[in-house]
Amino acid sequence: MTTNEASKQVARYYHVWRETNRIYSDWAKKHDISYNALLILYSLWNAKHYCTQKMICDQWMLPKQTVNTILKEFEKKELVFFGSTPYDHRKRGIRLTDAGIAYAQDVIPKLMELETQAMEKMGKDRADALIENTALFIDYFKEGMNHE
Repeated sequence: MTTNEASKQVARYYHVWRETNRIYSDWAKKHDISYNALLILYSLWNAKHYCTQKMICDQWMLPKQTVNTILKEFEKKELVFFGSTPYDHRKRGIRLTDAGIAYAQDVIPKLMELETQAMEKMGKDRADALIENTALFIDYFKEGMNHE
């Protein structure tokens, strides 16, 4: 592939990436939640026992201040509980309250079902190719970063 062709492919890739973020944001708005709050709720829903603010920040690449602000809003609505983690009592763990579980139950499974349906429609081969090619792009990008 020529450099010009590669540049065009990068532009196409970023268009698709932005569109992916946009449809998740639109879906979140449709369900009366912000995009970032949806990501945080997704993390809390999928956490086995607890989550930390750092875990959420690392998972979604969100600024600590953004995560903290949303978690404080969740706390005011009594959707989350802050307490020590089972493994390190110095760290503040975050868990969904019963009200938080009920709220998340009304949002996250719907999103997961939509994601699953989209993958099913793509079929196994295309879904595998999407994941494998994205992972390959990441590997090559990291490789390039290491040689800068």
